[in-house]
Amino acid sequence: MYNVTILEFFVRAIPEAFLFVFSTYTFSKVSIDKRKYLLSSVFMAISAFVIRSLPIHFGVHTMLALIALIVINVSINKFEVVKATQAVIITFIVELICEGLNFIIIQYVLRININLVFEDVRYKLLYSSPSLLIFGCLVSAIYFILLKRNKLR
Repeated sequence: MYNVTILEFFVRAIPEAFLFVFSTYTFSKVSIDKRKYLLSSVFMAISAFVIRSLPIHFGVHTMLALIALIVINVSINKFEVVKATQAVIITFIVELICEGLNFIIIQYVLRININLVFEDVRYKLLYSSPSLLIFGCLVSAIYFILLKRNKLR
């Protein structure tokens, strides 16, 4: 079981949910519907919080979050199932790469013991923020390139 504090919910889960939904819009090449975007992001944040609070092994929550994001995109944002699945998989791969780079920098460049980072919520939030920031910048850049080229439907 992964213990999620209220601080983590507000500082990490909510921004991450908004960013993940934004990225699925981007990778699906769909213009953002503000109302649906807001609604689906809130549902994703709540889903992530509930999933991470379940008494399951670490890693299983990632698969459940994938499924939740697909279901949210299909039911709320009205994405086609295949398009939603592709966008969610791309989202998680790109986020995984960003987190991997962040992990390498923390452990091998900064020489910080990763176990100590995960023991303290404040350190975990601080040191996990760069990967989310990098991911957000990357997805935003892609979205605005698509927008400028009129590739969004």
